[in-house]
Amino acid sequence: MDHFQNNINEKSISSFQKLQLELSHVIESTTAGEKLPSEPKLAKKLGVSRATLREAMRAFEGLGLIRRKQGIGTFVIGPTPVIETGLEVLESIESLSAKIGLKVKMGDLTIDHFKADQKFGENLGIEIDSPVISISRVILTENRPIAYLVDVISEELFSPKDLENGFTGSVLDRLIASNNFVLSKSKTFINAVAASSIIARALEIQRGDVLQLFIAYLYDDKGKVIDYSYSYFIPGYFNFHVVRRIK
Repeated sequence: MDHFQNNINEKSISSFQKLQLELSHVIESTTAGEKLPSEPKLAKKLGVSRATLREAMRAFEGLGLIRRKQGIGTFVIGPTPVIETGLEVLESIESLSAKIGLKVKMGDLTIDHFKADQKFGENLGIEIDSPVISISRVILTENRPIAYLVDVISEELFSPKDLENGFTGSVLDRLIASNNFVLSKSKTFINAVAASSIIARALEIQRGDVLQLFIAYLYDDKGKVIDYSYSYFIPGYFNFHVVRRIK
């Protein structure tokens, strides 16, 4: 809990910082895997409103110290290896986790077939009503969801047969191995967003919790968009960085 305790003078800190300090003591004294007291009980014990308590808990959840499950409660979790990577090279979660010996696996998988509307037509550079395939899945480590990934691809380029044998969750790895095209680059937009009810259920977190969102366009060597994706990552399990040169 050094994130909050280092160099703190309890007489000079704000009431919210004091709440975080007290909450850190509660988390420290709870064995990994055990559930914290319910929000009403914990809020009463710490003398704050439930809304203020939730706000304080978000920081600890972002650090990967606790995990809130919708309708079940909040659990203390043990230290988890962090997937740390630069954004200069595009790699799958599977490839990144293998480098640090972290075992990940695919959870719920949903494959939808539909006709491209204007949004997906523009994002993929295809005609409206063209057949597309959406691949949504949860990525887990130690049975804890850490990411929710969605890839949308034209069925001309990526058919359900491409997912039949040994698919473990990485569409990127399947695309790299494909003989239908040569991938060249990815353009990615990065934002912090609040989890919607659908995403919160998939990741077993609270609606409104902050997530890292990557919206990406994957191009072939001819400049055509092969894959349009949006990926939600739970902070605390990922540490992304960029190496920048001096002009």
